[in-house]
Amino acid sequence: MKKNQITPRYIAVIAMFTALSFISVVISKVIPNVAGFLSYEPKDAVIAIAGFVFGPVSSVLISVLVSLIEMFTISSTGIYGFIMNVIATLAFVLPPTIMYKKKRTQGCAIAGLAIGVVCMTVVMLLWNYIITPLYMKVDRSVVVGMMLPIFLPFNLIKGGINAGITLVLYKPIVNALRGAKLVEYSDAEHSKGKFSLGFFLISLLILVTFVLAFLALIDVI
Repeated sequence: MKKNQITPRYIAVIAMFTALSFISVVISKVIPNVAGFLSYEPKDAVIAIAGFVFGPVSSVLISVLVSLIEMFTISSTGIYGFIMNVIATLAFVLPPTIMYKKKRTQGCAIAGLAIGVVCMTVVMLLWNYIITPLYMKVDRSVVVGMMLPIFLPFNLIKGGINAGITLVLYKPIVNALRGAKLVEYSDAEHSKGKFSLGFFLISLLILVTFVLAFLALIDVI
């Protein structure tokens, strides 16, 4: 199946990624919140993997679908939560998926994800300043006081964890999709399907580092 070709198989795989993203949100509810209201969700990693496979347009579609489902089912923040979820996810996934679409290399994937982490962190500082006072019903000065000690480290660590998950799981997932003949090798990737221990260890180190940082943020360690 060619990327972004609208076929029944493409729709089925996009639906599968949407379902996996939503399930990851539900499962993440057991993870303690930061500052009582900031919740870590691994759905951005699932959506980034889908974007690496099918391109940035698909990641946009999944982001909106998952956020809509979340808003009408388990979310308590309504339209505000929907807006914040879509913005945060797109800020994270669009830089790496756009870069990877242009140049499908491991180095480009890592660089794109790093840019995505920084982009999401900066963008969410702005949007938390704008939106958070509305749904928390507090003065904007209260939110400003939370920027550096809470919002900045939370979004940076959240993005780092999701980047690590993306790097660790992308190859196994895309190989499984290829094995099921749901995705074809591109010409650029055809000779790059072998497992790279070095790349896997680097990816795992990134993931473990940010997981430990998150545990420190929620006072577990």
